[in-house]
Amino acid sequence: MSTPVIAFNEIDSTNAEARRRAEAGEDGPIWFTAAHQTAGRGRRGRAWATGRGNLAATLLLTTDRPPADAAQLSFVAALAVCDFARAYLPADEVKVKWPNDVMVGADKVSGILLESGRRADGRLWVAVGVGINLAHHPDDTERPATSFAAHMAGPPPDPTLAIQGLASAFDDWLAVWERQPFAVLAQAWTMRAYGLGQPATARLPAETVYGIAEGLDADGSLRLKAADGSIRRITAGDVFFGDA
Repeated sequence: MSTPVIAFNEIDSTNAEARRRAEAGEDGPIWFTAAHQTAGRGRRGRAWATGRGNLAATLLLTTDRPPADAAQLSFVAALAVCDFARAYLPADEVKVKWPNDVMVGADKVSGILLESGRRADGRLWVAVGVGINLAHHPDDTERPATSFAAHMAGPPPDPTLAIQGLASAFDDWLAVWERQPFAVLAQAWTMRAYGLGQPATARLPAETVYGIAEGLDADGSLRLKAADGSIRRITAGDVFFGDA
């Protein structure tokens, strides 16, 4: 049975709606989508604008796995968005950038926001928010953005069609996450990775780390090889490739 989808014409945030439903006792899995968000959010509290024609969606699910494992769902989402995008765009141009951005060339086409909380019964609810620039993209972003439309000769997929493709791809990767060790996901992510082998700059709250991106560690952290040969594991922060 396919995962149900509840569609809104306008809402503050699909992630906020998932949180409200979870706190009211909803188990999921269930997708929430909105044609327009009035208070969309990205990582680190940044605003995420969702204009009509783009996809704003959040999957709410409940898991018995610990928070550290649940955090791996951001990689599940990135792989799902990547596979969905490759159905419409040149596959060799669509990559995943640590931790969970999806890129077309050097430009960002999708962002993912993971939020979670503990239920009264001790289980963990997880909201996996996905924003995909289908019809258009903002010009005033910190990093260059793009859209499906900018790379397609014909019209981009409608959001109502896009959510079905995304949900199907997510189901496939969720099954891998539930049944296989994380190393399987990490290998799949690495095969689609943006920036591996390139100089990278990780801007952390208290320092800036430079190195060559080597790939994912067993817990999903990014491995950077410094000039002296030492390895730094980046577990959180903003990572830039090339000149930053």
